[in-house]
Amino acid sequence: MVDDIRTLLKGVAAGSIPVDQAERALRGKPFEDLGFATVDLHRRLLQGATEVIYGEGKTAHQIAAIVGALQENGQQQVLITRLAPDKAQALEEAGVNLAYEPIPHVGIVGGVPQPTTEGYVLVASAGTSDMPVAEEAALTAQMLGCKVVRAFDVGVAGLHRTLARMDDILGASAIVAVAGMEGALASVLGGLANCPVIAVPTSVGYGASFGGVAALLSMLNSCASGVSVVNIDNGFGAAYTAAMICRRG
Repeated sequence: MVDDIRTLLKGVAAGSIPVDQAERALRGKPFEDLGFATVDLHRRLLQGATEVIYGEGKTAHQIAAIVGALQENGQQQVLITRLAPDKAQALEEAGVNLAYEPIPHVGIVGGVPQPTTEGYVLVASAGTSDMPVAEEAALTAQMLGCKVVRAFDVGVAGLHRTLARMDDILGASAIVAVAGMEGALASVLGGLANCPVIAVPTSVGYGASFGGVAALLSMLNSCASGVSVVNIDNGFGAAYTAAMICRRG
């Protein structure tokens, strides 16, 4: 399958992609209307990455139908985020070939693809309690074709743990910094790295953390250059942005 329009046009110009194949890709139906969902079949062609299913709020039946529509139209590998264990079990019982990751509540259909990028995304978490969000980010980046390096539990409570990963920090094409409490890890990495840092505040912390709002405000007010911020617990959104940066690189 052609990944995006630019690749398609370059292939036609170079003669490596026949005109008929390019025409089929562009003329193929752009979406599948299931009534309860309008499944985007041109997402890869337009954005270079296929549609991802957000599992929360959907029934297992709805998720299975969306997976089926994607696979029938050439997308064999599907990422499902925020997938509860009972829905994962129901999907398996319905015959969906699902690998379930219980810590980040992520389901993967069709396996994880081989990396297609030269660079890598570094996913760093401040603490082990941030691991569900960090692992969601790591798996998302992998499903989008990126190499991923994990650095978990390297927060500022023991800064030597962060500094011990300097080679990984300096070699990354993009960094996802996942932290709750006061969210300081993003600023520290932003001051060390020579690549964009996407900060993810998590809802981890005691009362005055206000469910991640304290970390969110801290990250938004970072004095380190090159730090951008996504919503609380949004490991997927951060990884998607990091993957776009990595693929461009």
